[in-house]
Amino acid sequence: MNEQPLTSRGAATYRRIIEVATQEFAEHGIAGARIERIVAAARSNKAQLYTYFGSKEGLFDAIFFGSLERIVNVAPIDATDLADWAVRLYDEYLRRPDLIRLATWARLERRPAGHLVDDPDRLDDGKLRAISEAQAAGLVRKGDPFDLMAMVIAMSMAWSPVSNVYAATAEEPDELHDRRRALLRESVHRAMTAD
Repeated sequence: MNEQPLTSRGAATYRRIIEVATQEFAEHGIAGARIERIVAAARSNKAQLYTYFGSKEGLFDAIFFGSLERIVNVAPIDATDLADWAVRLYDEYLRRPDLIRLATWARLERRPAGHLVDDPDRLDDGKLRAISEAQAAGLVRKGDPFDLMAMVIAMSMAWSPVSNVYAATAEEPDELHDRRRALLRESVHRAMTAD
């Protein structure tokens, strides 16, 4: 259970399962995802999937926590420029809409209240520390660093695949995205800059 593949062929199968399952969970959620569809599309079998991930929930966890790490690494926070961070998050949602959809399914099906993940699995310590340091330097407004971070993330999601107003796609015209980026940048800057 939860074994990493030892051969190059096994590693390729593992990657195919992750890739296919990411799309399956993003589209159907945890309850709606089907192992049969995943193994068929990944050219694998249930035994391999369960050997690598233990269960359907273990597979979702591997993908979900991987997506959280990806967003942290691809769009690292710069608390001295939270507006730019918000724009980079917006761009990542356009590039990888599946990542934000996975987080939404986790919220809907697993954690309807409180933090999205348990304390040991949270990846926001560095972000909160960076915001606190920017506050101490007089660059970021006063307030609870977690609340400020949550607000910036929420603003960055205004046109995300899980928006209840409008879901943007990468296929839309560049000038439309540029207009949104400018509005997002200005709005976050105004909301988060110290007086």
